[in-house]
Amino acid sequence: MPSVSWNPWHGCRKISAGCEHCYVYRGDARYGRDPSVPAKTASFRLPVARRRGGAYRIPSGSTVYTCFTSDFLLEEADDWRAEAWEMIRSRPDLHFFFVTKRIERLPVNLPPDWGAGYEHVTIACTVENQDRADFRLPIFLASPIAHRHIVCEPLLEKIELSAYLTRGIEQLSVGGESGPQARPCHFDWVLGLRRQAVEAGVPFVFRQTGANFVKDGRLYRIPRPLQHEQARKAGLDFLPQSR
Repeated sequence: MPSVSWNPWHGCRKISAGCEHCYVYRGDARYGRDPSVPAKTASFRLPVARRRGGAYRIPSGSTVYTCFTSDFLLEEADDWRAEAWEMIRSRPDLHFFFVTKRIERLPVNLPPDWGAGYEHVTIACTVENQDRADFRLPIFLASPIAHRHIVCEPLLEKIELSAYLTRGIEQLSVGGESGPQARPCHFDWVLGLRRQAVEAGVPFVFRQTGANFVKDGRLYRIPRPLQHEQARKAGLDFLPQSR
């Protein structure tokens, strides 16, 4: 299935521990930009943009990774979100996927015809530590969403998610923190989450080790180009046979 990135707005405001070393801030710093002042992008209308012959620029069947340089539920984007939802609604032939740290803002920022959730939208809730898991996930699970993922990136500590994973979660993904100031990610934490996913019958993906990875008491400094590769080589990904 083809995929494409759609960032209708760029920039975000840090709100929790997982935001401390945000890759968007790190990237913008190289160009002297201030990511704490969000702005609409030139690709705002990408889902409905057409080529000269009339075909959509994003082909039918694509997965659209949405708002990965911001947060779709960002307060500063409230004036733009209704139009973004309308573009999403108008393209049921695509599958939209976004990750949020602001799940508490979802119920009051849904389109009128949302119902139990658009079938072509997956929402992933980020939980980087136990505190944020216990705050965000009850809201996440109580909200009307057709497809739900949990994302533990950057994973900052041991997290217990067993009470949440059996309630309609379609995938759990885990990853360490990248960048020169990355906080350590411990292999034991990753294994603990994998065990919980297996016990709940939920697909599990180990996306990246992060820059500082601790295994068997030893700290490994892993270059950015190898962080995803090393996670794949660990062979921890899990897909239940029934799916």
